[in-house]
Amino acid sequence: MTISPLPLRPHERILTKANGSIDTPPRAPTPVHNFGTLAVHAGAHLDPSTGAVISPISLSTTYAQTAVGKPVGAYEYSRSSNPNRDNFEEAIAALEHARYALAFSSGSATTATILQSLAAGSHVVSVSDVYGGTHRYFTKVAAAHGVEVTFSPSLEVDIAQLIRPKETKLIWIESPSNPTLRLVDIRNVASVAHKHGIMVVVDNTFLSPYVQNPLDHGADIVVHSVTKYINGHSDVVMGVAAFNSDDLKERLTFLQNAIGAVPSAFDCWLAHRGLKTLHLRAKEASHNATSVAMALEASPHVISVNYPGIKSHPHRHIAIKQHRDGMGGGMLSFRIKGGHAAAERFCQNTSIFVLAESLGGVESLVEVPSSMTHAGIPQAQREAAGVFEDLVRISCGIEDAEDLKRDVLQALEKAIVAPKITNGMPGGRVTNGLPNGD
Repeated sequence: MTISPLPLRPHERILTKANGSIDTPPRAPTPVHNFGTLAVHAGAHLDPSTGAVISPISLSTTYAQTAVGKPVGAYEYSRSSNPNRDNFEEAIAALEHARYALAFSSGSATTATILQSLAAGSHVVSVSDVYGGTHRYFTKVAAAHGVEVTFSPSLEVDIAQLIRPKETKLIWIESPSNPTLRLVDIRNVASVAHKHGIMVVVDNTFLSPYVQNPLDHGADIVVHSVTKYINGHSDVVMGVAAFNSDDLKERLTFLQNAIGAVPSAFDCWLAHRGLKTLHLRAKEASHNATSVAMALEASPHVISVNYPGIKSHPHRHIAIKQHRDGMGGGMLSFRIKGGHAAAERFCQNTSIFVLAESLGGVESLVEVPSSMTHAGIPQAQREAAGVFEDLVRISCGIEDAEDLKRDVLQALEKAIVAPKITNGMPGGRVTNGLPNGD
């Protein structure tokens, strides 16, 4: 089965009007096929010489030429383009309802390339509770190149006041945010930003293209850490950006090649393979996270739960508007009674959830952001964004929901009740049911 590429439209680029506002190119035409069919078939071309159903891995770094400057086919050098990368980019574009997609060596490299496209003196407005690596790049690297970033804990309320008419070039959104799971109404922010000629970027890593398509809601660029849900098996580090503008395609393709932060052919092949089951994995992860969130919310040992898939979430109405079937995704966080020590004990006493950074894999993970993924952010800034010492972040995988519920509830008992029972009696810490040994 062949999925035809989305047709190009003439003059589709981000156009600046005389009054300074911009017209975002219309999104790509609505696909003929549904998500699951696209996930399996988009970019998956039959091998013309052997008929292989799965594309071979093209490991060659260079390609022969019939004459000087005349390559045999479409490829010259693998940093510039590669068959496996092209196939993966085609698949992502289809799933994000985009005309174009560009793959990078990591999610952070994707962020860096987009920021590198801005001139010195540019200003960016970002949500406060972003991924720690994004915060690090904004404050340590972009700032050194003359790009200033202002963080806002309430972007939708503050956006008009934070925009600097001649300097602000970009609005950076994570929705849901990492790790507090706050949502942003993308359409509302994009409407304000575009009046001022400002582009909107949405990091869609926490949800994946299956749950949310930001370009459909007015965003100009959607980015992912492919490492997470898209690949889904915790064995690839990669990133991707998708968009509709011809102008962005020209600028970002140049930077992709010039900077050279590109993924290997093998990583592209693996990520494309993982993408084929995204709809199945994302659906199960969201189901599991909903079950775990409701169990945590009912526990007397929990202060609060952050999960957009349940009614108590303050932005539940946005989830219903922006997410497929109102799904909450596979990520959640919660505040545990007993402070940082209790958060650590909880993570050390799960038997299915693995204490590790990252997210979006088939296996369930747990971590304490203040000491792990967001440790590089000063405590005052972390807590202003809701990242408290007692906050635990959970990535639900595709295990059985009942097993995951039992695991978090027993870990809560060991984290909160057991220390009270022992009343300070000496004993080794426990990890996955076994002595830690330190």
